Amino acid sequence: MPNTALLEGARGPQDERAMFVDVALAVNARRTFTYRVPEGMRAPVGARVVVPFGAKVLVGVVVAQAEQPPPHLSESAIKSILAVLDEEPLLSPDLLELTRWVADYYFAPWGEVIRAALPPGLMAAVAEVFSITDSGRAALARLTSARQRRSIRAQILEQLARATSLPAGELARKFGARASRAALRDLLRRDQVARHYAIVEPRVKPKLEEVVVWTGDGKSQATEGVARRRSARADARARLLDGLREAREPIPLRELAEQTGVRPPAIRALQAEGLVRIFWRPVSRDPLAHVEVPPPEWFELTPEQKAALQQIEEKLDEGVYATFLLHGVTGSGKTEVYIRAMHAALARGKTALMLVPEIALTPMLGRRLRAHFGRDVALLHSSLSEGERFDQWQRIARGEARVVLGTRSAVFAPLPNLGLIIVDEEHDPSYKQDEVPRYHGRDTAIMRALHHQAVVILGSATPSLESYHNVHLGKYVYLHLGERIGGRPLADVHVVDMREVFARYGRQVVLSDELVDALRETIERGEQAILLLNRRGFSSFVLCRRCGLTMRCPRCDVSLTYHRSVEQLICHYCNHRTPVLTHCPSCSSEYIYFAGVGTEQIEERLRRLFPDLRLARLDRDTASRRRAYERILTAFAAGEIQVLVGTQMVAKGHDFPNVTLVGVISVDAILGLPDFRAAERAFQLLTQSAGRAGRGDRPGRVLIQTYYPEHYVLRMAAAQDYEGFYRREIHFRRMLHYPPITTLIQLIVQHRDFERARALAEELARHVRAADPSGLLRVLGPAPAPLGRLRGRYRLQILIKSPHRLAAHRALDLALENLRASGFDTHALVIDPDPVEVI
Repeated sequence: MPNTALLEGARGPQDERAMFVDVALAVNARRTFTYRVPEGMRAPVGARVVVPFGAKVLVGVVVAQAEQPPPHLSESAIKSILAVLDEEPLLSPDLLELTRWVADYYFAPWGEVIRAALPPGLMAAVAEVFSITDSGRAALARLTSARQRRSIRAQILEQLARATSLPAGELARKFGARASRAALRDLLRRDQVARHYAIVEPRVKPKLEEVVVWTGDGKSQATEGVARRRSARADARARLLDGLREAREPIPLRELAEQTGVRPPAIRALQAEGLVRIFWRPVSRDPLAHVEVPPPEWFELTPEQKAALQQIEEKLDEGVYATFLLHGVTGSGKTEVYIRAMHAALARGKTALMLVPEIALTPMLGRRLRAHFGRDVALLHSSLSEGERFDQWQRIARGEARVVLGTRSAVFAPLPNLGLIIVDEEHDPSYKQDEVPRYHGRDTAIMRALHHQAVVILGSATPSLESYHNVHLGKYVYLHLGERIGGRPLADVHVVDMREVFARYGRQVVLSDELVDALRETIERGEQAILLLNRRGFSSFVLCRRCGLTMRCPRCDVSLTYHRSVEQLICHYCNHRTPVLTHCPSCSSEYIYFAGVGTEQIEERLRRLFPDLRLARLDRDTASRRRAYERILTAFAAGEIQVLVGTQMVAKGHDFPNVTLVGVISVDAILGLPDFRAAERAFQLLTQSAGRAGRGDRPGRVLIQTYYPEHYVLRMAAAQDYEGFYRREIHFRRMLHYPPITTLIQLIVQHRDFERARALAEELARHVRAADPSGLLRVLGPAPAPLGRLRGRYRLQILIKSPHRLAAHRALDLALENLRASGFDTHALVIDPDPVEVI
């Protein structure tokens, strides 16, 4: 049974007057809800409260207070708060304002944004709890026959008679959800059970440790003398007392027992004599405690780094908002500029936040920051345990950590007096969340900095077109690092024409001779290599060679991917799994063909080519286990792994000086995506991949395999010509009215019934067009989305394009308001402002 506390009688500190509060709830409604604060309760803004909501009881956050209810609500219709969970606000006014902006801009419920801003496990849940009444006990006593007691109603009454109360969930697990629900409804109607609501205690709590401290307050000097005479026979006891006396600080009991050899019961006996005090204190779970932290390194800055840092420090001195785009080629020392800027912010009494797009980037960067800033560093990302995230969040909120390193959601870290935000690899699409709330971490960071009058540094070797366009518009300050540290040259890039390889062998070849030879030479020289293929699994699809049937996901409009490691066909969208087929389900043929290549197959082929090779694979499959990515990358950095094979995870921001070869197995699949950002994504991936080679003293080499070597993306990525790519790509975006020239909002209508989805999409498009009398908006669709069915729901897409961001948002807001009034099913609608892809 979950640990619960009944809400009856729950009260907060006394308040001087009754009042009303607006509460944000994590429900599918873009509004707040007004509740009465009962006399004797205090509900501060930013605190969590428990409130009734229809037939449910929910936890929300107070976002506003008022002495009078809104004029459109009758006082008698306003329900009261059941409990206040925080005496002091959990969220500061600054964070509430930021979450409100995210909710408004990304068309998300405010409560959902607040939930995303808090660490998991911190928000309490509310459970429905049942207990037996006197009437129920009497009814149970009347059931005398075995047949009568076999009914589910009778069994539930028996369970409740033995327990004080039981949650509905436990009864559902025992008797079945549907049957228990029907029986409980009947028992409630008969007044044989009572329903209550209880707060389920959070899954995470402060971690406690038992500590010992010397008091010097023994019952008498004779008492201590007795202890010492006894200790004369046991030197360990004497050392323990001396150690505690000298330390004057509490020492963990377990640590003290291990150091002195005195068993815990004997240590506790000293408390009875008044010589020591033993108590429990909170201890912070530190995700960096297990890592070896090197001494801080202070590199001599290049003239370009000095110039960039000078401009950043000037804005920190002025205490005004500014956004810098730090465009530096791979290996140009952007991280050193970040660290110096953090030092500058802390020296001015400010705090600093650094965002990275992938968890895999945090271990090495965390060590480097810990070396410079010690215990001032906190980590926030989803790979931490819930306890670690809870402790890190609390440390930040208490002001014990002034530097925060984390992934997207760390943008909500409760840092006071924020002075600097760094968004590394700002171009990365991982900064955009793909579920409600669909916020962009980079853009949210900029809005937070604007509110705090803080400085933002957006860093990248391949800036997003949006950020570079903002430089041209004068919104961002441009900083450029055009040379690698130490004058090291950029890696030499060679494009392998796979059409010639195919003609040479008369069949498809996965690893060209050029790449295999380069790999062999690299290994023989004692150097390392990275091979990139942005497709996990063994084979990308499976088909029957007799009837042509492709094995597809029954819930999504995609092929199933073969994963040899688990001998399953897996959907990479909904995780549907099925055993590998030996015969075609359509024609019963045994001619099953595994087509396409994934990272598993590359790993297997390399093991056959190089039997003694120390090889590892890094993709979502191998990194799914806790901190597996950290172990792999640490081993690669230490030289224990010679070749690392992986998806785009291996191309993001890593610094391995001994890597001299990068092989891109295939880039054609990315270029062929039906997405207006496909060329930009391919250019960024290729350039970033090339940047992993030659970062040490030895020159680097990059081989890119493709069937389309003439493509302008490949030519410009090989030359690392970002400016040329930007000019060409922005020309296409301008002609086709795509971002950053226009604002884009993607609307997806999804339903299990295609005709219903189509009708809803057409109604939505009609209302959006009607909400734009000026004609500024271009409304495209509805049309089937590129991924036409996902998780059993058909998907139709509408795209809104507008030269004015505000006009697009106002029109959509008006259309949604009119649709809600007409009873439109908003559960069927996905709204994605500024989508990073339209698939």
